[in-house]
Parts: sequence; structure tokens; C-alpha cells
Amino acid sequence: MTIDKAREIIKQQISFGSGYNRNAVRLLLGEIQREYGQQAGDRLIEELDLEQAFGLRPGTDFTRVAH
Repeated sequence: MTIDKAREIIKQQISFGSGYNRNAVRLLLGEIQREYGQQAGDRLIEELDLEQAFGLRPGTDFTRVAH
């Protein structure tokens, strides 16, 4: 998955805003971190303010989130 595609999907998940959407975002961040590294995931968290939206913090390793 490209970072642009992940960004697009995450924006949709933010608009829905439930716990299920939080888990979906965690899965996406895990995929991005596996493919592009921790910094790419952290940039998305900061850019999309995922700490405010879902309590997801930069520096968290999402690569082990079950998929």
C-alpha cells in the first residue's frame, strides 16, 4: 500500500470516529511501518493528528497489531 492510499483511508476512518475505526487505523499504520519504517508511520500520526482523533502516539510500534 502506498502512503498516499493509507492517508486517504485514514482520513475516511477519522470521519467515522469509532473504536472500530481506531483499530482499522492501527492496522494501516502497522502496514505502513512494515513497508516504509517507523518514521513514515509517525509522520502520518502527526500529519493527521491521530493522537487527538484516536489517542495514537508517535513512536508506537504498530507492526505487531494482528492482521
